[in-house]
Amino acid sequence: LEKMTDLVAVWEVALSDGVHKIEFEHGTTSGKRVVYVDGKEEIRREWMFKLVGKETFTVGATKTKASINIDAVSGFAYEYTLEINGKSLKKYMENRLKTTNTWILSLGGTDYRVVLEKDTMDVWCNGQKMETAGEFVEDGTETHFTIADHNCCIKAVSSGKRKEGIIHTLIVNDREIPEAVE
Repeated sequence: LEKMTDLVAVWEVALSDGVHKIEFEHGTTSGKRVVYVDGKEEIRREWMFKLVGKETFTVGATKTKASINIDAVSGFAYEYTLEINGKSLKKYMENRLKTTNTWILSLGGTDYRVVLEKDTMDVWCNGQKMETAGEFVEDGTETHFTIADHNCCIKAVSSGKRKEGIIHTLIVNDREIPEAVE
């Protein structure tokens, strides 16, 4: 494996199926562009005469659209920005905080990352979309699933306040798991 001498940018992107590492190599003398997602080469271009532009690729199991914009700042200095689904990484992550809930927990010595996509009610655990069963209960809904023989349930209850909306709580083995901040 050749040494990444032209590595100019590294980003960590939290998606429903996990946290992905995106690395970008830009050879400003050779015109080389290489994009790695989780250590795997996604794009390689040699001898690009145009040093500015955009590289588009997908990330993760959900094939989320990503692109790296290469802009000249001054002289031979370049700026690299990552966009996810057409939004800047910052905007994407801010929006994600509103549309998902994430919990990190340990069961029997194994760490799990559980993500709820609020718009679809899809539940992901360590990169896998979970088989779930939803039911209406007196004060809201419950979404049931299993992680390594442990019964899990995400309770959705109205906060009673319009601004807050619905509160989602993960319960594993009758224990409430605090929400993680990514």
